[in-house]
Formats: sequence, structure tokens, C-alpha cells
Amino acid sequence: MLLDGPPGIGKSRWARRLARLIGVPDLIFEATTENASFGLVGSQRGWGNAVPGRLVNLILTRLVANPVVVIDEVEKAGEARSHQGRTFTLTDALLPLLEPLSARRWSCPYFEVAFDMSWVIWVLTCNDWRRLPEPLISRCPAIRLESPSRDHLEAFARREGARRDLSDAAIDAVCTAILWATVRGHRPDLRAVVRMLDRAEGLERKPPLQ
Repeated sequence: MLLDGPPGIGKSRWARRLARLIGVPDLIFEATTENASFGLVGSQRGWGNAVPGRLVNLILTRLVANPVVVIDEVEKAGEARSHQGRTFTLTDALLPLLEPLSARRWSCPYFEVAFDMSWVIWVLTCNDWRRLPEPLISRCPAIRLESPSRDHLEAFARREGARRDLSDAAIDAVCTAILWATVRGHRPDLRAVVRMLDRAEGLERKPPLQ
């Protein structure tokens, strides 16, 4: 699945939670920092720095065929270019892995044998699906997610604050901060609310001064 929506609404967190709930290992691949295909699928043995990819390594070391693989901010992936002019893009490498028929006999460039990758659970996240190539969209249609409303954020703050055993005063302070930010025309995202809760928890757990 491809989760498309504004930053800071919990797309990646949801994917990690999915892996924990179904009891399988997860692999988080940051497309902004690992924008070529080598880190995920590996490279051929003829290269001087050839290594197997993180996906194959995870499956072989954990002996689990259906890990959750999260490609974070996939639309920001760039490309690597060899001295011979060949390009190695992350999105191109994903195409055979996202197609069920080709995924069943996916050829690992490092081990040079076929792996059945059709069991892998793919969760791609992006902030703007229109920046993705059409072949990728055809294999993985975008699920549009909207920004949480103020009511959503306040409900999350109260639920998470109670889970952390924060006082009612601390939770009310976080909800008031959300309200004032909205009144000023800036609605915080989930990431900002989590930081507020972290700050409130830190203040409440702070040892008293003698």
C-alpha cells in the first residue's frame, strides 16, 4: 500500500505498529538518505563494493518471508549513476518487487539466485503521490490521508497522556496549546503534539529541587 498525506500525521509510525501487531520484523528504508537501489536490493558481485541488500539480509537472518518493509518518503528518492552512464533508481528497483508475478521469482543481483518475494508486506509513504512515476502508481495506488483536525489532536493528546499517566493539568495544558496554535492559524501535526507530551512528561518526572 502507498500512504499519501502531509508530513507528521503518523504514516511511518502506523507501519511500524503494523509489524509489531502481526509479529514480524520490519525494515525502515529512508528514501531521502538511501535514494539508490543498492541499499535495498544489493549490487552485483562484479562491483568492488558489492553487498547483498538489506531486504535479503533481513529475510535470511530472521528466517521470516513476510517482513513489513517501509519505504519512507518514496517520492524523494533520487538516482545513482555509474561511470558508464547507467542509472540505478529506487523506484525502478521496486517495480518487480511490487508486481506479484515477478516478485515470485525475483533475482537477487548479489546471490544471483531467485527468491520468492511475494510474501513481503510493502508500505510506502509519501507527501505527494504526483511526484511518483506512473508504473509505480499502477502497482500501488495511493491511499489519501488528511491532516488530523483539532478535535483529533486533542483526543490523541488525552488518550496518549492518560497512557503515560500524566496529570489532568498536564494534559489540559497540552490541549490548550493545541487550541491556541489553531486560533493563531497554525494547527500542529501529530509529531508536534508528541513533542508537547514528551515535554510535559519530562517536567512531571523531573526530580524536585531541594
